[in-house]
Amino acid sequence: MNFENLSLIKEGSTGILTLERPDIRNAITDAPVIDEIVEALARADSDQDLKVLILTGRGSAFCAGGNIKQMAARQGMFEGSPEEIAQNYRQGIQRIPLAFSRINIPVIAAVNGHAIGAGCDLACMCDMRIASEKAKFGETFVALGLIPGDGGAYFLPRVVGWAKAFEMAYTAKILDAEQALAAGLVSKVVPAEKLMEQSLEVAAQIAKHPRATLRMTKELFKAAQHKSLVDVLDLSAQFQGICHHLPEHHQALAKMIKG
Repeated sequence: MNFENLSLIKEGSTGILTLERPDIRNAITDAPVIDEIVEALARADSDQDLKVLILTGRGSAFCAGGNIKQMAARQGMFEGSPEEIAQNYRQGIQRIPLAFSRINIPVIAAVNGHAIGAGCDLACMCDMRIASEKAKFGETFVALGLIPGDGGAYFLPRVVGWAKAFEMAYTAKILDAEQALAAGLVSKVVPAEKLMEQSLEVAAQIAKHPRATLRMTKELFKAAQHKSLVDVLDLSAQFQGICHHLPEHHQALAKMIKG
């Protein structure tokens, strides 16, 4: 699968999506990068061979968020009147969180370095985060006189809770990997040289389970963020009815009974 700004490769039933623009610290506000991220997510989600996806970045940064030089020059998505810039966001970077919302493949963020601004939000769009000891996280928009324009106000509180999300957003404080672990932003911190190895191990643990049930589990958890208890229970019943007829369910039962 050939892209110019990223790569998408397979390791068995795990896909590895790598941002490949270390020269701009894997910033994600350029239109070609956005287009490719949206396309890569769709490809991974529709690939019948893949059960889980790992997202990471090349070089010293996971993702530095916005392209600061373009901001200063008022170029690209930062060009135009307030109304035009608003539309640029809708037609540009906001397509990324919408793309994440459409996929049901489990996604792990392997955070290799700085995840700042929209880069922090990108990590939060994933289902879980594993951090290199060199990783740093910051919801730093206010430091530039900005607000989270890419969905951070939606994702960050759902990961760390309202109080911590407000603290991060109001202060623009940078968290190191251990602080991110304490905040619940990441599930584990590993040595930098072990990041991909550890991420692939977690992916393998996930990939042991049936593709269909993994995807239904993700869809159910996503629905639970905005649906009522009654609606979630109804969806759970529908999915469980399907699961009870899956061959993997019968195979697992037979294995347990056999001991």
